[in-house]
Amino acid sequence: MSLLFKGRETDYQRKGHSPVARMYFGIINTIRQGVQSLGEMWRTPTASMMTILVLGLSLTLPSTLYLVVKNVQKVSSGFDNAAEISLFVKEQMSEQQTQSLVKRLALYKEVEEVRFISKRQALEEFKQVSGFANALDYLDDNPLPDVVLVTPGERYRNADAANALLDKLQQEREVDFGKLDIEWLERLNAILNLLKESVITIALLLLTSVILIIGNTIRLSIIDKRSEIQVMKLVGATNGFIQAPFLWTGIWYGIIGGFVALICNLLMMWWLESAVVQVTGIYQSNFILEGLDANEFLILIGLAVILGFSGSYLSVRRYIKEIEPDKV
Repeated sequence: MSLLFKGRETDYQRKGHSPVARMYFGIINTIRQGVQSLGEMWRTPTASMMTILVLGLSLTLPSTLYLVVKNVQKVSSGFDNAAEISLFVKEQMSEQQTQSLVKRLALYKEVEEVRFISKRQALEEFKQVSGFANALDYLDDNPLPDVVLVTPGERYRNADAANALLDKLQQEREVDFGKLDIEWLERLNAILNLLKESVITIALLLLTSVILIIGNTIRLSIIDKRSEIQVMKLVGATNGFIQAPFLWTGIWYGIIGGFVALICNLLMMWWLESAVVQVTGIYQSNFILEGLDANEFLILIGLAVILGFSGSYLSVRRYIKEIEPDKV
């Protein structure tokens, strides 16, 4: 720590250097203090690594939950776009009346696409997927109704708008009843909202604990260098000059801890990838698990730096002021 003091700005300030020179030497001094604070961390690897791991693992849990929400939202958004209303036509309606219904529904501003499935087509499709083709051949009549599939426009695919459109379409005289299987999607969205709130709550608790842990680590470091700080104040060092290395230590904790969180996230994504491939294979889907993108990674590092700086700032502002030479 004593090496930090020999680069003070007092010499060139007394000689009347220009503001540009002062800025230059100030930047050089700041960089040097940052490098030297990293060296201080290297001299106590066990304590520093434990603090970094606590910060990194504390960021891993909320960031992993965020990735879960992100990927589930990606899946649910695909279902939102696939929202479809099934309208079952009354049995006594003729084919001409049904075609008239299809043309009329296509004119609705809320409707993007209308598709008609006749009872004959429905029966053939049911034979193929059910495995009861031979048994169905013994039926005297086709029990299936004509169906009109309606795809709502993009603005009408949320739960409330789709239900309102369903009520409107059921008023058509040819329609017996309609079906919109969207309750499960509402439940999924409710679970997603709950998970989002849980992520925020857990993140706030963990990040608060990280600030307290880093603050306590910096406090112990200040206490350990108490005599050195007193000597520095005796020869004229300001509180700001003494505080800088400790603030840099908090920043380094944040930077390295952020990379630890990133590595943990990558390992978890790699671990879950095989399980996701199995599930998507069963459902014949090409879903790919998404990790943190570049912007989200920068946000993660920035958050870690803010936490490290905040914890160290709270300690140095309180404890360095209390250390005075007359208390030796």
